[in-house]
Amino acid sequence: MTRAGTLLRLTVIATTTFAATGVSAVYAETIKIGEINSYKAQPAFLGPYKNGWNLALDEINAAGGVDGRKLEVVSRDDNGNPGDTIRVAQELVAREQVKLLFGGYLSNTGLALADYAKQRRIFFLAAEPLTDKIVWQDGNKYTYRLRPSTYMQVAMLVPEAAKLKKKRWALVYPNYEYGQSAAATFKRLLKAAQPDVEFVAEQATPLGSVDAGAVTQALADAKPDAIFNVLFSADLGKFVREGNTRGLFKDRAVVSLLTGEPDYLDPLGAEAPVGWIVTGYPWYSIDTPANKKFVADYRAKYHDYPRLGSVVGYSAMMSLANGLKKAGSTDPDKLAAAFKGLAVDTPFGPITYRVQDNQSTMGAYVGVTGLKDGKGVMTSFRYIDGASVQPPDAEVKKLRPAD
Repeated sequence: MTRAGTLLRLTVIATTTFAATGVSAVYAETIKIGEINSYKAQPAFLGPYKNGWNLALDEINAAGGVDGRKLEVVSRDDNGNPGDTIRVAQELVAREQVKLLFGGYLSNTGLALADYAKQRRIFFLAAEPLTDKIVWQDGNKYTYRLRPSTYMQVAMLVPEAAKLKKKRWALVYPNYEYGQSAAATFKRLLKAAQPDVEFVAEQATPLGSVDAGAVTQALADAKPDAIFNVLFSADLGKFVREGNTRGLFKDRAVVSLLTGEPDYLDPLGAEAPVGWIVTGYPWYSIDTPANKKFVADYRAKYHDYPRLGSVVGYSAMMSLANGLKKAGSTDPDKLAAAFKGLAVDTPFGPITYRVQDNQSTMGAYVGVTGLKDGKGVMTSFRYIDGASVQPPDAEVKKLRPAD
């Protein structure tokens, strides 16, 4: 009985130990990543975005993960609200025990996450927020940004605006950080390129609830030669439809941020504007090997074509995998150091994360809107490398606090 009892006790100990180490091994093999975004508030962009990072996640894990460890994403919705953003970030870190964060869509929620990353010392990759503050005035060592910033995208459009030689400009933009920054940067850069320019009207509209009729009438009353538009998503659709109805765009130049993105252009259908100078993603006409492979893989998985959000989501996940591999750790300090100068292959081609300010060199396509088969398209486009539209390093140093 004593011998049998001893054997039983040893068996129980061995089984318990194996189970415990087995569970630990499973956890050790998985890197948990938190993802936060405004899915319910901005589905046009963020549905394809989620598809993009899921595509990359499947590719990474199918290839063995990062140094043999699979990646797992725990995603939460922030309702487009900075307060909810911090609440779900805290939940992901404390309850889900994620090792790093990525995502963000609106500039205000992105800035909230950047501050949280700084205070909690956790790595955060801002995938989409465009505000310059996220890498400049409010920048910190734990926050990096993927998409070309507000400044970068405006700097891509200003040379095209200056070529128009229009003197009287009106501006319309959403009245929050991104829109305000875009308008201010456009005025500053265009004035430097064309000193005789005049800004005759500005319409700053509430995000998500533009009064398109009143805005359109106010712009028409100012009799501008050209319009700089920063509206996007549902606000863009309302503005375009009302502007078409009232003849606002007839014989008037329009330069417009983001409008060439299929996420926002496609819902307009045959009402899509013609002749606007825009940034966007003409996935259907880009014949680079990287884009063609991405489009084919995306279509094979989702039976749909990619949007710009898809590129952003895919590139964000690939950036995280590359950064984790280079760091050899999920330690936030090591991961932040690894992202300095990190190289990543994306559907747009190779990018790097700048040492100066943690901004990637991802660029954008600039072209002209047109109609084809009852749908908006981009024509006469060219890719502008994000590295070519950065301010001088000395200026960046003044804008960004020391890490």
